[in-house]
Amino acid sequence: MSEREPDYARALDALDWATSCAEGRAEPPLEVVPTPDDYVAAAARSVADLRLRLDRIMMADDAEAGLDALLECGALEALLPPVARMVGFSDGEWRHKDVWKHTKQVVRQATPKLEVRWAALLHDIGKVKTRTITPDGQVHFFGHAEVGARMFDKLQKRIVLFLPESALEREIRFLILHHLRASQYSSTWTDSAVRRFAREMGEYLEDLFCLSRADITTKRPERKRKGTKQIDDLMARVSTLAADDAERPLLPTGLGTALMEGFGLPPSKRIGDIKRNVESAVKAGLVEPYLESEAYIAFLREHPALLEP
Repeated sequence: MSEREPDYARALDALDWATSCAEGRAEPPLEVVPTPDDYVAAAARSVADLRLRLDRIMMADDAEAGLDALLECGALEALLPPVARMVGFSDGEWRHKDVWKHTKQVVRQATPKLEVRWAALLHDIGKVKTRTITPDGQVHFFGHAEVGARMFDKLQKRIVLFLPESALEREIRFLILHHLRASQYSSTWTDSAVRRFAREMGEYLEDLFCLSRADITTKRPERKRKGTKQIDDLMARVSTLAADDAERPLLPTGLGTALMEGFGLPPSKRIGDIKRNVESAVKAGLVEPYLESEAYIAFLREHPALLEP
């Protein structure tokens, strides 16, 4: 007897069942588990139908139950294999937290915003490929954020779940790639380093902070307090510096006169163009703001191209 033909409707029914689990509606056990081909057929017919159900699971109050249901009905392996590979990845010979349990908790703790919830689900997919154990038994996942971002790219090529929402795709990838950045903060960071961090995170800064806070899943009260304070302190410094920068001119009064004297230039529109070039360099993080005029003259001597209009 030949195998049955792929049934996209069976796959959607299973996803509806998983959605009901996430949203707290009592459902009987799934009678027939779809095959991977059923999910492939559903993706080929309409990715939008898959995303509608997956997004509801991600945004549900009990997203953890929905994720477990996706695992049970085979959807996790068929649609999100890098996530499925995290299941059971731990608690063996080497001591490190269960990545799947951690991931589900991060999703639950994450602010209910689609970009953040999806990034929470995918932020640690690179750990499976990067685990190393030192001779003393310490477990490391060096480079797992970068590897995870590349795995996300491959996942998108397999089933393009986030097409045509390119903005959503870009943000999820960005948050995967940079999810460790805020947790690397130290009070020894200079104001310049904090500004550079905020500038590099750009429009995703707030969502990154949300993900970083959700990523704190330790059961040890002191470690949790320390991790939360670390994020809070960085957020406060970013906010304070942004407020200061908004009220205070980046360049010193008298820079125009210093430019004319330092480079033998007459009063002209060119002086204004050079000052704008310097201000752009400050905003790009190439030179510090709020320095004396002499420092910017020295900077321009090292970057003579900025003297041109």
